[in-house]
Amino acid sequence: MSSTDKVTYKFIKVDTSNLIWVAQISRPEALNALNQDVLQDLGNLTEAIEAAFPKTCRGLIITGEGEKSFVAGADIKQLNALSSAESVSGAFEFAQKGQKIFRKFEKASVPVVAAVNGFALGGGCELALSCDWIFASENAKFGLPEVSLGLIPGFGGTVRLSRVIGIQRARQLAMTGEMVSAARALEMGLVSKVVPQTQLLAECQASLKLVLERSPLAVARAKKSVLEAYDADLDQAMRIEALHFSDLFRSQDMKEGTSAFLEKRKPVFTGV
Repeated sequence: MSSTDKVTYKFIKVDTSNLIWVAQISRPEALNALNQDVLQDLGNLTEAIEAAFPKTCRGLIITGEGEKSFVAGADIKQLNALSSAESVSGAFEFAQKGQKIFRKFEKASVPVVAAVNGFALGGGCELALSCDWIFASENAKFGLPEVSLGLIPGFGGTVRLSRVIGIQRARQLAMTGEMVSAARALEMGLVSKVVPQTQLLAECQASLKLVLERSPLAVARAKKSVLEAYDADLDQAMRIEALHFSDLFRSQDMKEGTSAFLEKRKPVFTGV
């Protein structure tokens, strides 16, 4: 029985038939916009990933249903409903919920790839930014248009965007609400690759299949080291890397990998 058999999703279709899972956000009538239920589904998905790693999950692709939208943003109706006496506290809790869930993708044990198949605006852009890398279809569009609603990004957009494309470009996008094409996003360094939409999932699968050939423990530690060391000062960052490096010497995967190299054979990693 799969570790995800008891997990149910309302607005996400999750294919767990292979080691590379594919999660498709499915609210096509709302261009896959994020509401409380979708956020809850995403939270449940992060828990399922950790329960399945490394035996039945070694990577995740997140995409949106249809050919128009990855995630068009947060559900504006729900945001508008917060216009009450408790709107400030409610909005703060909503932002923190989204931030917490997106942070779980960023810190997940497996690499997470965003397959952006259309609009990635507002919360959709923020979700993509929380993934390890982004592949986009040629029709994809990116932006943080919250200022046009009298708001700013609330799920980590102003925090992550500057770390990815630099502070000046991040300021420009966050303060103008400008929407950019996939080609422009590639030029900025926001996305890693742009491909025809019909090839998008296959390209994401191909990138993650390389991961399947590596030690899952080493991949998880590499991700963790990059994340933890990024904002640390140089000496602290070096120590973080050394700690993750040395801790892997406890693993059977390390012994298998080095032995296989010396014996000129392909390693068989078990995630132990």
